Parts: sequence; structure tokens; C-alpha cells
Amino acid sequence: MRFHHFALEVSDLTISKTFYETFLGFNESCRILFENEEMIFLEQNGFRLELSQKKSDGEIGERTHFCFEVDNLDEKMKEMRERDIPSFEGPYTLDNGWKTIFYLGPDKEVIEFLEVI
Repeated sequence: MRFHHFALEVSDLTISKTFYETFLGFNESCRILFENEEMIFLEQNGFRLELSQKKSDGEIGERTHFCFEVDNLDEKMKEMRERDIPSFEGPYTLDNGWKTIFYLGPDKEVIEFLEVI
């Protein structure tokens, strides 16, 4: 298992992308469309930052999460079931073939596991 990315929900994708590129030296690595939601991945020195557009009037950050890349998502899901840890959301297969699922940690922090195909 490897750290894959940290995700932020932002109020304006363009402004946030420009900020992280201009002031912190990130570069766009890819864009993904999932359920009509655009996500922008930025990278700097091997660190990935996912930006997604805030959907509702709720607080920014309600979909903030960190993600670990796994070699086999089915095995990770089996391990979590065996430990009686239910999934919070998913699993999903993204348009680019990535497979993902979300769980909650002990303080309701959101943890994503991702298999990059």
C-alpha cells in the first residue's frame, strides 16, 4: 500500500488550480470526470493533490479525504470485510479504469483505497 493523494473540496476549481500552480509549484497531471464531477490532479515532487468542486452549500471540506493506492482492491475490500469495517461509499470504477472505495476511520475521517489500472 502506498500513499496516492490528498483531496480537497474547493469553491472554484480554476482559482484553486491557479493558486496551487502559481504559489506552490504544482503542475496538473490529469483530469477525471466522475458522475459529472470534474476532478483535477496536481503534482509536485511526487505528492498528488486532488481538487474537486464543492457541490452544495455545505461546509467546504466535507469530502476531504486521503487516498492509499493498493495493488488489488478486491483483496483490500475482503480484508476490510473480515475486520468488520463496512464501506462508506463505493466501490466505483472510474472512466479511466481506476477502481476505488471509501471507508470511515475511527473519527469519521474519510479514507479512500484506489487501484490504478
